[in-house]
Amino acid sequence: MRRQLLLLLTLLPAAMANDWPQFRGPNSTGLSPESNLPLVFSPTQNVVWKTPLPPGHSSPVFSKSQIFLTGYDDKALYIISLDRKSGAERWRRSLPRARHDEFHKQNSPASPSAVTDGQNVYAFFTEFGLISYDAAGKERWRLPLGPFNNPFGMGASPVLSGNTLLMLCDAESGSFFLGINKDTGKQKWRRDRPDVARGFATPVLNGPNEVLVAGSYQLISYSVSTGEPIWWVGGLTWQLKPTPVLGDGVVYVLGWAGNSDTGQQEDVPPFSEALAKWDSNKDGKLAQAEILDPRLTKEWAAMDLDRTGAMEERDWKMYQTRRQAVNSVSAIKLGGRGDMTATNVLWRYHKSLPNTPSPVLHNGIVYLVKESGILTALNAKTGEVLKQGRLTGAPGDYYASPVVAGDKLYAISQEGKVVVVQTGADWQILQVNTMNEAVNSTPAFLDGRIFLRTHENLYCFAKEAK
Repeated sequence: MRRQLLLLLTLLPAAMANDWPQFRGPNSTGLSPESNLPLVFSPTQNVVWKTPLPPGHSSPVFSKSQIFLTGYDDKALYIISLDRKSGAERWRRSLPRARHDEFHKQNSPASPSAVTDGQNVYAFFTEFGLISYDAAGKERWRLPLGPFNNPFGMGASPVLSGNTLLMLCDAESGSFFLGINKDTGKQKWRRDRPDVARGFATPVLNGPNEVLVAGSYQLISYSVSTGEPIWWVGGLTWQLKPTPVLGDGVVYVLGWAGNSDTGQQEDVPPFSEALAKWDSNKDGKLAQAEILDPRLTKEWAAMDLDRTGAMEERDWKMYQTRRQAVNSVSAIKLGGRGDMTATNVLWRYHKSLPNTPSPVLHNGIVYLVKESGILTALNAKTGEVLKQGRLTGAPGDYYASPVVAGDKLYAISQEGKVVVVQTGADWQILQVNTMNEAVNSTPAFLDGRIFLRTHENLYCFAKEAK
């Protein structure tokens, strides 16, 4: 783990090296060296402080003295700064909700986590776009984006590489990837992504000038400086929510989407055949009333991706590809040029896959936490299942991603049950803590403390806190 962390810290600016600057910490690994943490904690046990917050699913991120979070209410979007030691609010800035977009019931207008360069903070909102503030809460710049054609709302968090702010905006149509000058807010480059639909995975870095993006059907490596694709691997499922993790020259990409488990695939005829069969008015596209197959019309909202009221060729081709997609965890060797699908896929695992939580890689084991509290440990070299079992006492849905601090894994159900697990091939449950508040946010670990956001508060826990 020490080698992994040292490698990861070389990817980040020096000002960020000792902090938790983005979603899941350095390069979204979900790894922390912190070990002197309380085993038992709750709203009444080992609480250093708690700070009430507006709703939002974003995770806390840290500069040297501040904690940054986002939130919302019916009228506004918020960027909030708290004191890292005391939890006291330093400042709060608001943006009007000029539009109220669609969101999945488990998403929110403040789900993407902010990112900090150690001084300034950068935040993204589905209903606004990008904005940056300095340490004192003074606006530096703003870049309005959207609206986005994503019926679930956006989920990817911004990330930093040097002076470039990276923002992925995947949707049913009009998807793109941006490189922004972090100091001016000016666009360096924009890469359109016409062959992907909605996605929610946060990009990860492979060195200072390479960023990996997991999206519909492909993992693509882009140049940070130019936005040009470098290499890519196919065979992913159609909707990517979890963020990939890297280690020892391999990236592990998890993707689960509805109706794409092994054995659920089907062949869909070419668009030309569909037109010949159903295009009664010969306009080169298919209206819902023209399609006489109830299997297709019942999925109309997922097929008419650009919402024109008809299926054009792109819509149909995307549906074809979607019906061939297979859910998996894929271990992919890093590097190459062009299409590396035939050579870089080391293994794929297809069973007991989480929907939303990202994997975590620790000491040669990939951990997965899925609905109903099922924890799977995979051998990172081979994909072999080392142990799979239920997190007894913590059933239900899981949206927060598992994280490892020291040698302990923390898995959190939406109900607010926090399971502390001793890591290893024969992992063991050590403790189940109850928050009595719902949790969708991934926790952070710093300064010998656990920082956990519920739907109502940010809690700070430490050993023998009073």
